[in-house]
Amino acid sequence: MRVTIRDVAHEAGVSVATVSRALRNLPSVAPATREKVRLVAERLEYVPDPYASRLGSTVAHTALVVVPFVGQWYYAQVVTGIEAVLSDAGYDMTLTVVGDAGQRQHFVNDVLPSLRRVDGTIFVDVPFSEREIGSIIGLGSKVVAVGEHLPGIPGVSIDNEQAGFDATTLLLARGHRRIALVGGLKDPEGDDTIPGLRTAGYRRAHEAAGIRVEESLLVSGNFSVIGGAEAATELLVRPDRPDAIFALSDEMAIGVISAARDLGLSIPDDVCLLGFDDHEFSHGLGLSTVRQPVVEAGEAAAQMLLDVLAGTPAADVILPHEVRFRATTHEG
Repeated sequence: MRVTIRDVAHEAGVSVATVSRALRNLPSVAPATREKVRLVAERLEYVPDPYASRLGSTVAHTALVVVPFVGQWYYAQVVTGIEAVLSDAGYDMTLTVVGDAGQRQHFVNDVLPSLRRVDGTIFVDVPFSEREIGSIIGLGSKVVAVGEHLPGIPGVSIDNEQAGFDATTLLLARGHRRIALVGGLKDPEGDDTIPGLRTAGYRRAHEAAGIRVEESLLVSGNFSVIGGAEAATELLVRPDRPDAIFALSDEMAIGVISAARDLGLSIPDDVCLLGFDDHEFSHGLGLSTVRQPVVEAGEAAAQMLLDVLAGTPAADVILPHEVRFRATTHEG
């Protein structure tokens, strides 16, 4: 049986994506880790052979990955995990962006039905409508999803509602009573998008604690550093500013840190801060955050697609999350 990249990752105690980067001499791998991976690969006699399985095959060995953005850290990390697993299985990856409702509609109505040299598709946090999801399923395409739950399509995600609940509950347990939430473009109650689910968890935690949610403390940060800074400025210039801020992404949390600094405020003395994702910069910044296994989600989705292509039924995978307190929150 051929040794796979997953075997090397397991033996070296690192992720599949790290093995892929190390063996291709890509950046963001520590020299000691790179050498460890190389030695394990040599000992296991691991030889990537991405094209061998294509010989005599009638399939394209190409997967399409669809994202709403390309410049944000989260999507880059998910795609890294996807690419590592697909590459090891001998699949090429094609990336396409559908950033708004018009592009999503065009993709479902015109692009997806005409695809010929693509075996399967992975959707990464693409908020398709119920009608669009029905059209995708009706085409009989081999599809899986990451993050955003698409009914009827197998996917990989964390429990975003529970993560929002856990984070807010822990802030409340530390004595905070006016917790602002910096969210996405819109976070209506009951919305089943990722920001909506995290917001629902925030609301449920308040309800469980018997504390009324102050609607004015829910502001949009557009999942960007600039948006987070603008949202934080709006919150922190108030005479009754919040005593804690829960940002639904670490990039928005970084914007909160910038805004607080510009206003001469101290984190956590004047306001505590909790982000979401566990961005690679969060540890260096001392940012408290909700960790989700982002690269691992991409890896799991890619393996799920390979299983679907092989005829194996797929079931949803829920990955664990963890609240990590660092310097931007007081000790409980």
